[in-house]
Amino acid sequence: MKLRICFCIFAAIFSLQVSAAANFPADVRKFIDRREGCDHFRGEEPYDEERRQFLNKNMKNLCAGTDKHLARLKRKYRQNVSIAKKLNEYDEVIEHHGK
Repeated sequence: MKLRICFCIFAAIFSLQVSAAANFPADVRKFIDRREGCDHFRGEEPYDEERRQFLNKNMKNLCAGTDKHLARLKRKYRQNVSIAKKLNEYDEVIEHHGK
């Protein structure tokens, strides 16, 4: 039940973000979709071991590679003010590179 509620909240937030980014190129929209999901799970509380595993699995799937992807998109679209502004909303480093 808790997972369903979490999913519904995530879906509502996600749909708002997707509609706001609908005018961006496909590669930017793909990044935004993935990163919004990643950021959602990064902000959740791992209140027990099952929840911790659930969050880690989702973060691994959604967050891996987004630091480099963001850097590439920022270089590619540095001349596009609206895209650059949106990309600047995201933290540049969220992955643990020292592993």
